[in-house]
Amino acid sequence: MPVELIILVAAVIVSWLVFTALIKIVKTTVTTAIAVTAIVLILQIAFGIIPQDLWQQITQLPQIIWNLITGG
Repeated sequence: MPVELIILVAAVIVSWLVFTALIKIVKTTVTTAIAVTAIVLILQIAFGIIPQDLWQQITQLPQIIWNLITGG
């Protein structure tokens, strides 16, 4: 086997692996984005919670957890 053919086969395999990994990452990202959007929309419609309220709770989450752990 010529060296060029081996390099070509290796390049095709590596390219396929990278492409497959990127497709999985994009699929996961889109799925997560849709889930987050659905949760925020449900919170808005069902409970009147605006995204700013949710974001405020998310940013305060470490402090809330710390207070639960320490009893403060």
